[in-house]
Amino acid sequence: MQLTDTEVLPFNFKVINNDSLQLINAEETIDITEITYTNDSVRIQMPVFEGYIKAVHSNKTLNGSFIIESLDRVVPFSAKAGEEFRFKAERNTYETDVTGSWETLFSPDSKADSYVAKGIFQQEGQKVTGTFRTTTGDYRYLEGIVDADTLKLSTFDGAHAFLFKATVTDSTMSGMFYSGNHWQEPFTAKRNDSYELPDADSLTFLREGYDKLEFSFPNTNGGMVSLADEQFKDKVVIVQIMGSWCPNCLDESRYYSQYYRNNKNKDLKFVALAFEYSKTKEAAFQNINRLREKLDITYPILLAQYGSSSKTKANDKLPMLNQVLSYPTSIFIDKTGRVRKIHTGFNGPATGEKHEVFKHEFEQYVDSLLNE
Repeated sequence: MQLTDTEVLPFNFKVINNDSLQLINAEETIDITEITYTNDSVRIQMPVFEGYIKAVHSNKTLNGSFIIESLDRVVPFSAKAGEEFRFKAERNTYETDVTGSWETLFSPDSKADSYVAKGIFQQEGQKVTGTFRTTTGDYRYLEGIVDADTLKLSTFDGAHAFLFKATVTDSTMSGMFYSGNHWQEPFTAKRNDSYELPDADSLTFLREGYDKLEFSFPNTNGGMVSLADEQFKDKVVIVQIMGSWCPNCLDESRYYSQYYRNNKNKDLKFVALAFEYSKTKEAAFQNINRLREKLDITYPILLAQYGSSSKTKANDKLPMLNQVLSYPTSIFIDKTGRVRKIHTGFNGPATGEKHEVFKHEFEQYVDSLLNE
């Protein structure tokens, strides 16, 4: 994908047959089965997400664009068959090994926009895999190389196209993060194996004067749903703030839907509040239903907002919260209707051990609420 005049984001996919292919990012494979052909053109619809690739096929090459219509985003795209490398090494050597943890700061020169992260990487020879964890989630499965003194990492998951490039030493990184062709920001990092992010349970909380969460939003059948409804009475409730466009939300929804199916006989309910950037209510519900069907989600997903995924506007819909900092955010409510904990972000599978720790702590905490 051509992000700027000089920067290209490479990624890999494997064609299984005319009707299926797999996106490949490190240990992750994403199956794509919605592929249509018109003369010499092909349209590759991303699974779950709205975006699609439209390209012309000629002489084992594809040339076209990755398109997200609701955001008016078009990224030039090209592909060539038979090339298995991701980043082509220019110098075939590496001056450092980035394996380990890195204390990271994005937009370090901007007080308003800067935020912390933790880089977690594994390197074998020149090849590097890992991710950046932030207080709001992670940057998915990243894959790339260290080429001499340059770190190059990328991922494309069907929704987001991320590229990281940095000059590295044994103890420092300094580089640029690109999100598609619409956003870029600098970042710096220093090796720090003891670094930990701020507690994800302390970032969002109820404002003074509130002790409960209240809302009323429509479900996919058009009916209004609120926490005062009988279905939530005397139940432990997990409220998920999310969006159908959000890869971290997809990871969380996949885990929550499986957990809910395995625990439906307990006094437990899930309800998701979707904040959608689709321009119309109809398009927003279409994307929500697509997510439900793909993941077999049986708990209700309510449309909280459409036309924008702005966190500021999201806060207007939930004024009892001090901030909506992240998609996703999970709100834990006990059987009396009292908010007991608010967890910001989600440690997805790309975070490895942290993902397993999250699942263990989540299940322990829900069990403690159920046993009260």
